[in-house]
Amino acid sequence: MSKKIFIHVDMNAFFASIEQRDFPELRGMPVAVTNGNHGSCIITSSYEARAFGIKTGMRLRDGKKICPHLIQRPSRPHIYANISANIMDILKTITPDIQIYSVDEAFLEVTNCMRIYKDINTIVYKIKDLIYSSENLKCSIGVSYSKSLAKFASKFNKPDGITFITRKNYHQYLDNAPVNKLCGVSKGITRFLNIHGVYKCSDMKKIPISILSNRFGNIGRKIWLMANGSDFEGLTLDPVHPKSLGHGKVLMPNTKDRYLIKKTFLRMSVKLSRRLRNSGYESNKFLVNIKIKAGWVQKKIKLEHPTCDQFVIYSLCELYLGMFDKNVGIYQVQVTAINPIKKDIQTDLFGSQTEQDNYMSVVDSINQRFGQDIVRPARLKSDISDSPDVIAPAWRPKGYRKSV
Repeated sequence: MSKKIFIHVDMNAFFASIEQRDFPELRGMPVAVTNGNHGSCIITSSYEARAFGIKTGMRLRDGKKICPHLIQRPSRPHIYANISANIMDILKTITPDIQIYSVDEAFLEVTNCMRIYKDINTIVYKIKDLIYSSENLKCSIGVSYSKSLAKFASKFNKPDGITFITRKNYHQYLDNAPVNKLCGVSKGITRFLNIHGVYKCSDMKKIPISILSNRFGNIGRKIWLMANGSDFEGLTLDPVHPKSLGHGKVLMPNTKDRYLIKKTFLRMSVKLSRRLRNSGYESNKFLVNIKIKAGWVQKKIKLEHPTCDQFVIYSLCELYLGMFDKNVGIYQVQVTAINPIKKDIQTDLFGSQTEQDNYMSVVDSINQRFGQDIVRPARLKSDISDSPDVIAPAWRPKGYRKSV
């Protein structure tokens, strides 16, 4: 049985808290952060806004119906990324055993640190003090004997809270908790569990682990163990090979302007291409998703040779869009590289790939030096402010997940 000690650090309303920190007039006010000034979807909100029922993913106009004095703030992803990197560096001074989970979350295993620090409370309060003194931001911390329970613990006593879940008290936290509160339990898995009579974590004892593992594989097995307080998975210290890299954009509802939709697809293709290049990946499998009124429809396309060329990626999007009647309204678009692979240093026989690589290398160098999108497709000339960058949920300070 595991005798390790895990800490989960969760920055409180991270993006919104940074806005309130940097703009004092926003402190104590309900703030909603959107992607740019024209963003229609709330990506996060302050605790003052959440008190009115504002939730991530809610449309801004719906948010203002329940909170008329809601203040919209455009996101500043590069500011958030820099602050996140600083916070992660702070956490590394506590222990090298750290797994950066997202832009505002990290796991630390502090088992070996107990030889240095007096007790676990000393470590926890040192983390909070270091982050606050450096960035003037607060965090919630969960501590437990398993990584998954540490994350579960950090949900309690927000904001700025500390929660300990031990082998003695885990029942009082888990037993009555809805299963969908566990990390990784999607709506589909929740429906499956409900069919089998599992609504609360304590209900999980009613079914054998094989019911979940046979249906969902390792994820199902992990969920069963989490619900029973028996998940002893360790940290993932090294970057995991990405299963996919993608970008998407929410459009105005029922958009029929094909020029606008194509321009959005081009913008997403440029972003995806840049992420692939920056991380040294390419792919020969791409997934194009289009959301219409009836729901999501998609097309998986396999190429003969892997690529990270933005115009090849865009051509796939354009081809799929052309299959839709022009009177069909579009709500959202996505393009994803599936199972990307490390780029082969060998070039094709005629050297055309080398020429394209050199061209994109020059473009990347110019954009890196003088500002992102200084060089971009002509069609996007007036589009730079309409499609702001966002931070991917799996952002990391180093490696392929650094893209914003």
